[in-house]
This record gives sequence, C-alpha cells and structure tokens, in this order.
Amino acid sequence: MEFGMFHQFPALPGRPERDAFEEGFAQIDAAERWGLDVMWLAELHFDPQRSVLSAPLSIASAVAARTSRIKIGIAVQVLPLCHPLRLAEEGATVDQISGGRLIFGVGRSGLPRTYEDYGVSYAESRDRFAEVLDIVEQAWSQPAVSYEGKYYSFKNITVAPKPLQKPLPPIRIAAASPDTYPAVGERGLPIFINARYGSFSEFVPEIRRYREAYMAAGHPGRGQVFLRVPTYVAKTEAQARSEAEESLMHFYREQAGRLRDSLSRAGTRAIEGRAERLKRIENLTYDEALTGQVLIGTPDIVTERLRMLQQEIGIDGILAELNCGGLIPHERVMSALRLLCEEVMPRFH
Repeated sequence: MEFGMFHQFPALPGRPERDAFEEGFAQIDAAERWGLDVMWLAELHFDPQRSVLSAPLSIASAVAARTSRIKIGIAVQVLPLCHPLRLAEEGATVDQISGGRLIFGVGRSGLPRTYEDYGVSYAESRDRFAEVLDIVEQAWSQPAVSYEGKYYSFKNITVAPKPLQKPLPPIRIAAASPDTYPAVGERGLPIFINARYGSFSEFVPEIRRYREAYMAAGHPGRGQVFLRVPTYVAKTEAQARSEAEESLMHFYREQAGRLRDSLSRAGTRAIEGRAERLKRIENLTYDEALTGQVLIGTPDIVTERLRMLQQEIGIDGILAELNCGGLIPHERVMSALRLLCEEVMPRFH
C-alpha cells in the first residue's frame, strides 16, 4: 500500500499568501522526515480563496531541492491547458533534479471555468488531453518528436533534458467519467479515483471495467488503483470528528457551488454526472459524510477502513487529503500527518 498526501497549498483566510507556502513546505519537510511515500501536488487556477498552488511543477522543483527521499507526484497536471513540448521539458527537468522521483499524474479537470479563462474550449478537452499525453510520452521516450494531430503538429524536434527515469517517469491518469475507466485500462496506466460523497462500494463496477480492459489489452498485472480521499487522523474518534467538521463541510459547500457553475457553462457533458452529484451534496449532513467516502478517526479506525478498501475494491494506495476544505490549522494537519505516518503506515508496509 502506497501512502501519499494530497496537498493544494490552501489559501489562508485573512493571512498573507507567503504563510500558505511556508506552512505547505513545513508539512512537506515533515512528510520527508516521517517516511511518507509520496507528496502529491494539485493544480488549481484563479481561485484565491481556495489555493495558491497553480504551478505544480514549480513547487515540485522546490520539493526536489529540499528533500532526498520522498516521491513527488502531480495530482493532476491539467494537460489540455498545457503546451506539450514545454510540459515535457519542465517535467523531465523535475525528474532530473529530483533524482528520478517524479510521478506524473494527469487529467482534464472538472472545472469548465478554468478552460474559459485560459481561452480553451472545454468541449475540446478530451481530444486535447490525448494529444498532449501522446506527445509528452514520445518526447520523453524517443530521440525526437514527430507528430501530426488536430491541435499540434511537430516534425523531428528533440526535447532536452530527457527524464532520468527510463523509459519515462510513471504516469497515472485521473478517472472520473464512466468511459475513462476502460480507456485508461486499455492504455495500461494506473488510475486515480477522486473520493468525495456516497459509498466506496460505488467504485466497484468502474474499477472492474478498468481492470477487465487492462487485462484484455495484455498488460502485466491487474492495473493499479489509487484513491484520493478526505482523511483526518487524531488520537480519539471524537477529536477526529470535531476537528475535521468545519473544513470538510466548507469543502462540500464550495464543491456544490463549483458544480452549479459547471452546469451553467457550455461544453459540460451530462454523462459526467454533475447534476446528480450536485443533488447528492446540497443537503449532505456531516453524519452522512462520515459514513461515506472519507477516512476520519483514530489510527485504528483509519487502518480498519483501509483494509476494507483493499479487500473490497482493491486499492493500491491513497492520496490522503489531510486538510480537505483548507480550514484545518497547520498544527493539527501536522499531528494528523504524524499519526498517519507513524501509526497507520507501518501496519501496511
């Protein structure tokens, strides 16, 4: 079981942006000391009340310079908003200066407004994603790039540097819409699943389709599944529940607002289930949230739920979102991180 922390360098209400960076790096330094496997960096744009992490590869370079062991994951690079050659150069640079510790997580993002702000059509996101990923993979693994697509065309371009990891750094893809699961399985790459609300068992059919496609395509193993999940660990169950409540419920309220906004914008596909998800969270209570797709409790409780997830849906690791909603004070995030690393992780390693 791989243990990671999902970090978005949350904005701190009423405090300077510099504080968000200082606290974020302090948590990363602690994760390095305490043996966490991976630090995962978000990519979030134009939402100053939520996050200051808009440039994950820049932050990844800083993490690489101040650590020597922990792997550095991107969760996720929004490929349709990137130029593929520039992205290949910057990602390979991070892999080189980190000594080969980059895990390149990629996705399309579910926020059409970001696409509008960048001047990119959300309706084009699926095709753009495929082109950018194809080009980055070729740039990293081949001597030169030659590509002819709908959005990009290159002839015999050599990207430098190449990644340290050969043939290329590990790539993982975020799966959200139903058709993404078998498509990623056919491609033979691991997937991220974003846990939010409802029951963990809802993922079982989609994971089955992913792994069936993975094996049918002849790839080795069964296909790896990693779960990004709101997580909070404290010494007592009552403490864990009370300390996580304000931030988690703030997250659900904000998420409902983002879903409402997404539904009002062109190019948002109904198949992605936004309307259904909005209905599910608008009236969600905290007690209901605690019985759903979260890991909140003592080290024993979190361990038990993780073992259940291993058995029932076959996860290979987690991206623990230890400050889901961004309102949990730094000292409490540090305490939760220590408990995760020192009292939960050793039971799985």
